[in-house]
Amino acid sequence: MTTTYQRKLRLAAFIHHVWDEGKVDASDDYVAEAYTIRHDPGDPWDGKTLDRAGFKDRVQKSRAAFPDQKFDIQELFADGQNIVMTWLWSGTHTGDLPGFPATDRLISMSGATVYTFDNNERLTGHWQITDRLGVFQQLHRNK
Repeated sequence: MTTTYQRKLRLAAFIHHVWDEGKVDASDDYVAEAYTIRHDPGDPWDGKTLDRAGFKDRVQKSRAAFPDQKFDIQELFADGQNIVMTWLWSGTHTGDLPGFPATDRLISMSGATVYTFDNNERLTGHWQITDRLGVFQQLHRNK
């Protein structure tokens, strides 16, 4: 039986390997066969269920404009099989985004994500809120 502490460590490792380092193939170790973005306003994948290949594609496309991105995990809270992660994110805007050519400037945001796990300790999806407006304001100022 997995403890809450072990699940938190697993989530932190997933964030580090997949999102921070961009090791998309590591997703195979962490993500279930189906991953659902239950709530993530402004995310092109909001409301979609992805297979692992689709999840990897999402990571690659999400990291493309900010390849050095890093999540600074602030807190991890548990509720049943769910882990809530509050975080600070930053990355250098080196790739184009629709309407925003690369600026080579540091962009930051904050957010909170509820990750769900299955009985095999694989991630099955998330519910997230982020400060995307703040990101767009920073990009706009940098134009």
